[in-house]
Amino acid sequence: MGAFTLTELLACVASRLLEDNRSVFVGTGLPMIAALLAQRTHAPHLLIIFEAGGVGPRIPSLPVSVGDARTFHQAVLASSMHDVMSACCAGYIDYGFLGGAAVDGYGNLNTTIFGDWQRPKVRLPGSGGANDIGSFCWRTIYLMRNQSTRTFMQKLPFVTTPGYLDGPGARERVGLPAGCGPYRVISQLGVYGFDEDSKRMMLLARHPGVTVDEIQANSEFSILVPGDVPESAPPTDEEQRVLRQIDPSGLVLGK
Repeated sequence: MGAFTLTELLACVASRLLEDNRSVFVGTGLPMIAALLAQRTHAPHLLIIFEAGGVGPRIPSLPVSVGDARTFHQAVLASSMHDVMSACCAGYIDYGFLGGAAVDGYGNLNTTIFGDWQRPKVRLPGSGGANDIGSFCWRTIYLMRNQSTRTFMQKLPFVTTPGYLDGPGARERVGLPAGCGPYRVISQLGVYGFDEDSKRMMLLARHPGVTVDEIQANSEFSILVPGDVPESAPPTDEEQRVLRQIDPSGLVLGK
């Protein structure tokens, strides 16, 4: 295995979470790379669904966005945003990728504002389809490349997308389906899941060269740490080869 970049590592870590014979709701950039890598390695029957309506395409080359015509190439369905969001709400989508400006210890996401609602310091793009994905996909995967005390927050100024809200049973109390919600959080430092009982964020793996102390120092809230935390496996030669086939121009992976 040769040298690898952080982007390659994150793509591989995210890809390995996706199982064969499942469906995944994919956004632009790193989620697209991760899904295509999974489909071309360990999950050939992964059903990739794009927000603009492409369902089950065989991508000839990396699309620029979810609305790129290549997201419909040899697709089983050329549909609409309405239809894919409806499929999500109906419980037909297993995995959903999301990013966020900030996350808290229960996996709630903010992509709306920082500061006071009436006079915010920063106004962000808002939900788009993020609330639908976080509410109804069975396993939601967050990709957050800039973990710090500013992005892993004790209390969010606004909850755009529900995680486990304020703890066990909270999603169900507000009418969200049982059994779905945040599954993994992937940052530049490690991989996190959620404790089954408390629903609090828990460290599952630290990336090569990263310490547990560094991970805790880059979070406002305390992250649960089990006794033995493994390192994320680096990209294999095969994974790196496939990644460079997927993105030969370095659009997402970089040069």
